[in-house]
Amino acid sequence: MLGPLASLKVLDFSTLLPGPFASLLLADMGAEVLRIESPTRMDLLRVLPPHDHGVSASHAYLNRNKRSLALDLKQPEALEVIKQLLADYDIVLEQFRPGVMERLGLGYEALKAIDPRLIYVSITGYGQTGPYKDRAGHDINYLALAGLASYTGRADSGPLPLGMQVADVAGGSLHGVIGLLAAVIARQQTGVGQHLDVSMTDCAFSLNAMAGAGYLACGVEPDREDQMLNGGSFYDYYRSRDGRWLSVGSLEPDFMKQLCTALGLEELSALGLSPQPAQQKKLKEALKTEFEKHDFAELCSLFAELDACVEPVLSLGEAVRHPQIKARELVTEVPRGDGSTQPQMACPLKFSDGLPEPRHIGASLGQHTDQVLAELGFSAQRIEELRAAKVVS
Repeated sequence: MLGPLASLKVLDFSTLLPGPFASLLLADMGAEVLRIESPTRMDLLRVLPPHDHGVSASHAYLNRNKRSLALDLKQPEALEVIKQLLADYDIVLEQFRPGVMERLGLGYEALKAIDPRLIYVSITGYGQTGPYKDRAGHDINYLALAGLASYTGRADSGPLPLGMQVADVAGGSLHGVIGLLAAVIARQQTGVGQHLDVSMTDCAFSLNAMAGAGYLACGVEPDREDQMLNGGSFYDYYRSRDGRWLSVGSLEPDFMKQLCTALGLEELSALGLSPQPAQQKKLKEALKTEFEKHDFAELCSLFAELDACVEPVLSLGEAVRHPQIKARELVTEVPRGDGSTQPQMACPLKFSDGLPEPRHIGASLGQHTDQVLAELGFSAQRIEELRAAKVVS
């Protein structure tokens, strides 16, 4: 089985999370992804704990199904290797700050002159233009500048560090894949490629969705705990007697009726639709009181039989063992290369024709250097010369 993207061949110059998560999705769907890695400046993801069999679990996951070519892009011979690769690979994914690839002789215009069909995807924090284009940043900064952090969290304690990288993944990775595949479709129609400028801040800004639409059209500035979905209504998390949490999203009348009936609060079910803050506060306090009368297991058992949009907050370990996650086969075994396998999160996309089985965990640095160069026609002697000159490793 080859996968729906088996015709795509991608040179991946990215590191850390946004680019690698994007190319992971592409590789899982069958694309051939070749990582171009510096032999002198290690991808820090390789040393991020925890480690399994001496390998970063995050790196092993985010870079599965990809080959690794260790190439020093600052050396002139490296540019010739890239030019030869472009005869076969017609998609480039890079994550350097604006201008870096140009200084290396690998900018879009330079490579487009070699192959007009080239699709070139640049993922950065702030984009290729604007006053912040050269500024350093991380996920928390992009969420802050995009306005998202202003109405998340609690009114008395401020925004929360979310624990997962929304701007990196939902912004850079997913939007990068969407844009890349759109450019592929356009190339099928026109015969030419294009440069895709993906800013994680831009994409995070678009995630404002309903709140952003309300502000731009109506001037309604959202604040913490003053919107229906950010803690300003009963839609929230509730603590059990033994200190666990459950999520309540019973927005529709039927769901609210089941919730209130289960907790002996039938007379309050009509408050769920009330736009009045005082009514929402009354309902929320009543729910809080009732949830705190019961242990977590009791509440889970109670709501398991109801269609009330109430679900427990699970640890990762509990999520892995949950029957829904297991039924959807969201954990897969990936070969390590030594005959054993590593459990990893599976590709979440379900195709009726299926996807190819995972081939291997993230490769060691330069694991496929000799193989790739041999495919390009380099002799064993020339490969050794390049290695001696520290162009490759």
